[in-house]
Amino acid sequence: MTKPNAAEPRDIFFVSNSVNEMGGVTSWSHQMARLFSERGHRVHIVGVVPPPEGRVHELAPDVPFKTTTLYTEHPPSVRPVRGLKDKLNLVEQRRRAAREAGMQEQAAKMSALFRAAKPGGVVIVTQVWAMEWVALADTAGLTVIGMSHESFDTCRKSSRFARVKRFYEDVDRMLTLTREDADRWIRQRMDNVGFMPNPLPFFPEVPSDRSHKCVVSIGRLHEEKGVDLLLEAWAKVSPQHPDWTLRIYGSGEEEEALRKQAAELGITDTVDWMGRTGDVPGALRESAVFALSSRGEGFPLAPMEAMATAVPCVAFDVAPGVHEIISDGVDGLLAPPGNITEFARHLDTLMSDKDLRDTMGEAARTNIQRFSTEEIVPRWESLFALLER
Repeated sequence: MTKPNAAEPRDIFFVSNSVNEMGGVTSWSHQMARLFSERGHRVHIVGVVPPPEGRVHELAPDVPFKTTTLYTEHPPSVRPVRGLKDKLNLVEQRRRAAREAGMQEQAAKMSALFRAAKPGGVVIVTQVWAMEWVALADTAGLTVIGMSHESFDTCRKSSRFARVKRFYEDVDRMLTLTREDADRWIRQRMDNVGFMPNPLPFFPEVPSDRSHKCVVSIGRLHEEKGVDLLLEAWAKVSPQHPDWTLRIYGSGEEEEALRKQAAELGITDTVDWMGRTGDVPGALRESAVFALSSRGEGFPLAPMEAMATAVPCVAFDVAPGVHEIISDGVDGLLAPPGNITEFARHLDTLMSDKDLRDTMGEAARTNIQRFSTEEIVPRWESLFALLER
């Protein structure tokens, strides 16, 4: 499908913690940057710091947008001031002064980039930590949009909650990923809140036929992704399905502990550790069921990718974004957060019934198209026009 050109090209800046750190925010930023570039906009992704070692997302050689990283190394961290003793700590005072001077210096670099923008320019801040630098920069004449790519509940449990309320209070629009989360932020007396779902990352021409007896999980091997919960569920269901395999795609700091857990559960022979993959569509095409076992999510891309490939999902209903994507009993099955027994029961239901897998998989492929890029990108364009008035 030919993409329509934007009526009026804009300068669009994405500002993130990092330009190229592995994770959903980077994938989303690069997808949106490419989509806006294809519509004629001038796009620039700005990262505050380089990604941590071992967490580098390799940039494609043909990216049609500019990238800039402000710091060459991570700025010094400082502790919050608590009491007179901290105020009088000379070492901490010097660290704090050095950090503040560095922030002003890097914000000045951003100001120079922003000042070169033509009228109608937009700054989209994808993470609230990065907003601390944008708040020091000169954004005069630009529309500033601040985003939270996690659920309200996940944010509330973290230090980011107070920073969102502080740093996003005066932006032109704060965007969550679902209406449900937007409403909860509005109840926090923030009157500039809207919502914008993530677009579908891809829509493969050839879907899965769901005949491979394989359950797939794709994601970082990190505590939040709940692979340990998935292994417990798999230990309950795999004895009834000895001809099925669980394939776990991803890498991360929890891998050794997870492999040990699989051995202790006696499921080593039915679990394949696939590592990171550069061919997500291929991995999904060779699966029959997708498992999302996360403890927390925003608007997760992985189940969207599975559904586009006609693979039904079993997921913990940990966030509004999850039940916004998956319609329980229609195109996938949802379990209460952390309920391993229910999760295992849902896996068993789909593994046992090819007709149900087919019905739900085809429904998933149809239903997920409401988040196609052809649907979502024009919503962004309309928001830009609205905020510019």
